[in-house]
Amino acid sequence: MSVSGLCQICESRPAQERCDNCGTLACEQHYERGLGLCADCAAQADPGRQEDVDIHRF
Repeated sequence: MSVSGLCQICESRPAQERCDNCGTLACEQHYERGLGLCADCAAQADPGRQEDVDIHRF
């Protein structure tokens, strides 16, 4: 699948993937390839995880 635009999480790097859960465009750093999820959805799936997630983004 082709994805174009900026990462909707960091808003600075080119998006390379789309989250299977919410559809967010994510750069390589903010996408969990093994889960198919953006960093935000991956953090919600595993609340004990401490990644680069901005809880004040919404």
